[in-house]
Amino acid sequence: MIGRRATLATLTLPALGNGAWAQAFPDQPIRMIVPFAAGGPADIIARVVARVMSERLGRPVVVESRPGAGGVIGVDAAAKARPDGHTLVMASSGAIVILPHLRANMPYDPLRDLTPLGQVLGVPQIVSAAPGLGVRSLAELVAMARARPGQLAFGSAGIGSSLHMAGELLKLRTGIDITHIPYPGAAPAVTDLLAGRIQILLADVPALLGQIRAGALPALAVTAEQRIALLPELPTAIEAGVPGLVSETWYGVLGPAGIPPDRIATLNAAIRAATEEGEARRALADQGGRIVSDSPAAFAAFIRQTHSAWGEVVRVTGTRLD
Repeated sequence: MIGRRATLATLTLPALGNGAWAQAFPDQPIRMIVPFAAGGPADIIARVVARVMSERLGRPVVVESRPGAGGVIGVDAAAKARPDGHTLVMASSGAIVILPHLRANMPYDPLRDLTPLGQVLGVPQIVSAAPGLGVRSLAELVAMARARPGQLAFGSAGIGSSLHMAGELLKLRTGIDITHIPYPGAAPAVTDLLAGRIQILLADVPALLGQIRAGALPALAVTAEQRIALLPELPTAIEAGVPGLVSETWYGVLGPAGIPPDRIATLNAAIRAATEEGEARRALADQGGRIVSDSPAAFAAFIRQTHSAWGEVVRVTGTRLD
């Protein structure tokens, strides 16, 4: 939707004005900020990509965790870094295309203050229900929610998270009345779903895959445009009768605005190599998503499109942070 092999640092060229020689890029280790806690999906994806980038660029790409505020703290650190290509962020959709519509005091403008370098992965959500609810299809879940307005609750990984907005999108596309219960992450939401304290959860594929394969949770649909390889028997939400229920948590590499074009091209080639190299590609596929190998321009267009789409969902649903 919406490969090239990376070259090593380019030949030095005379700098304008003073006759000095520009340095090859990169000329020092590259820092890749992960705006979430270590061990989570963003961290796993960043380390896969950083390994291949290090090999292609000939310099270490060091992963640094800067969690907080739903990813905003880490993204802001990258946005305010020197635009020389040595500071990057493995961002996810929440801090780029969702939270800017919910927070009045965003410290950066995602469309102005960042340079898209390359998307890596788009991970859809699986719609699941508490085992004791007794539903085995998305149609049954929607019918139950319509018969019991306001009585069923869906969990998320926090207000403004991709999981929260996927639940709001489910409400919007079906007209059901279900109550949002935010959690500090997907794991405690899964725990409460298993215990029946919440009845519905739309969570990224890795968060639910183990419980589904073990038979502990029913998988009702996936919010992707096409079925996913890890669960080929699982219908899409569109196939299950809910048109327009398409949602994913996407991951991609960005840097501060103002990175020189030649460095953007070098970084993009290294990022794309990570999505195409055999071992790395298999590791990314294990996250259950859509592997992306695109240009900076394509990634920028994708960000604008999803920024606009989620902004409309926020507006129509009246979603708020408080």
